[in-house]
Amino acid sequence: MEDRKHFFYLNLGHFLDHFFLLIFATAGALALIHDWEMSYGQLIPYSTAGFIAFGLFSLPSGWLADRWSREGMICVFFIGIGIASVGASSAQSPLGIAVWLFILGVFASIYHPVGLALIAKGGQKMGRDIAVNGVWGNMGVGFAAFMTGLMIDYVGWRAAFWLPGLISIGIGVLYFMDFRENILTKLKSGNASVTSETSFMGNNDRQLRRLMIRVSVIIFFTTAVSAIIFQSTTFALPKVFDERLGTISDSASAIGFMALFVFAVASFAQLVVGQMLDRIGPKRVFLAVSSLQLVFFIMFAGQFGWMALFVATLFMLGSFGQIPINDYMIGKMAKSEFRASIYGVRFVVSFAVWAVVVPLISLVHRDYGFDILFYILAACALVIFVAASMLPKNLPSPVPA
Repeated sequence: MEDRKHFFYLNLGHFLDHFFLLIFATAGALALIHDWEMSYGQLIPYSTAGFIAFGLFSLPSGWLADRWSREGMICVFFIGIGIASVGASSAQSPLGIAVWLFILGVFASIYHPVGLALIAKGGQKMGRDIAVNGVWGNMGVGFAAFMTGLMIDYVGWRAAFWLPGLISIGIGVLYFMDFRENILTKLKSGNASVTSETSFMGNNDRQLRRLMIRVSVIIFFTTAVSAIIFQSTTFALPKVFDERLGTISDSASAIGFMALFVFAVASFAQLVVGQMLDRIGPKRVFLAVSSLQLVFFIMFAGQFGWMALFVATLFMLGSFGQIPINDYMIGKMAKSEFRASIYGVRFVVSFAVWAVVVPLISLVHRDYGFDILFYILAACALVIFVAASMLPKNLPSPVPA
């Protein structure tokens, strides 16, 4: 029962992590461009600092969790991200909100390396657990667009920041009360200290070591390219729908609801992917998902109205379906005492790319329009397909210390 309660908190944390990160994407596209009299291309780069922090601080977050308390870091996450979001609601200028988004990004960086280290404990159902957790994260993406659009129409964009911020602070207090013994213990069971005699590879066999290196390079390379796809689709989709679905509806809440619908439907692709990872391994799953992305990114160019909504749902199935794959491979290969730190490296790579993607969206939208963006994403999917084809059928495993 205790494990399931903790799993629920971790799922809720993943939901909130993505929710908070994408409030600004919808608020900027549908409200702040009018309130602050700026174009979409001028405004969205102010979120860049937040995404840089999101990636940059993942590594120290994972390192600290491995040496202090993973539960303690999750508690800091809930309370810190809530305070930062409340602060963002008070911003009076683009520079002011950029500062608060940076602080929000620092606290948001905690969740992925620490939360995944707590979830990816191995076992035959690890793929399923990672996938379920991924669905919660992607529902956070969808509800960010929907709830922010709803707030814009009926309350104002500031409430979209401060209301969930207060809720997150409350959740953090409850989490502390439930897990205070682990949080207040500096070195707890399961967070073993790191010694110089162990390593991520953990094996002197040359052939196995070469295989581990090859798979690790593929993991981190595809992590970077996949991040371009995930960030581009999730961040830009509210604006894409604003431009492409005008024949269906033009209200902020309706656009947000349609984004929520696409994100919600696509999220459940992760459950299928999680089951398939446990059954057939990551290589064939990766090849199938990247193929899906390639086809439907190309198809989306030039689409409007209901067809755009339909094709967007299909390419988001691939965008969300790819998320558990690299996390699954790391969970299978990494030793427990290093897991949060290695996930930290993985998310430094991933979210450092996010910081580049936001200016890319701005530039492409301003000079070319969204069709070119989706051709770029199709090229990324092709690159992932080629890299995934180089994976071995079975993953190497570390030798126990």
